[in-house]
Amino acid sequence: MSYLAVKALHLIFVICWFAGLFYIGRIFIYYKEAESKSENEKIILQNQFLVMAKRLMYIILWPSVLLTSIFGWIMVFRNPALLDLDWMKVKLVLVSLLLLYVIICQFLLNQMNNGKIITSEFKLRLFSEAATLFLISIVFIATLKNNISLLINFPFLFINYFNLLIPNPNYLRSYHQRYSLLRFLQKSF
Repeated sequence: MSYLAVKALHLIFVICWFAGLFYIGRIFIYYKEAESKSENEKIILQNQFLVMAKRLMYIILWPSVLLTSIFGWIMVFRNPALLDLDWMKVKLVLVSLLLLYVIICQFLLNQMNNGKIITSEFKLRLFSEAATLFLISIVFIATLKNNISLLINFPFLFINYFNLLIPNPNYLRSYHQRYSLLRFLQKSF
């Protein structure tokens, strides 16, 4: 199998992995929300969410994690010079943290199996959004590779996006300050 075919399979299973992460986070939240329902509704909903979460974890998430890892390591074995690149080291650290995230998802599923998720609904919502941050970080690092200046600009894109949504009378002054800082950071790298 060619290197590009392995890379394509790696990307396909990465997409499946993240689809599973986005969905399981919502299932955890729905399960927790069902605790506030009447007893009959609670039992029906939580049983259904437990079945959905088990299927998602064991049929989609863990196989995607395994196949993504296998195809990723095949690419590394075929091109060991990748391990010498700084961006790849950062990506592997993020992927290791993402594996930890999946393990935490498994712990939450085990809590569901025992009848109650201990974590609050608010914390589950924050936890669910972490998958999006992992996706953004990993995609930007894998795409931009050693273009550090573009990675530094990324937070400023978010700041400017939120400034467009929230009217601010000091916007022009604060924009000028951020732009000056951005220019300084670009010159530094």
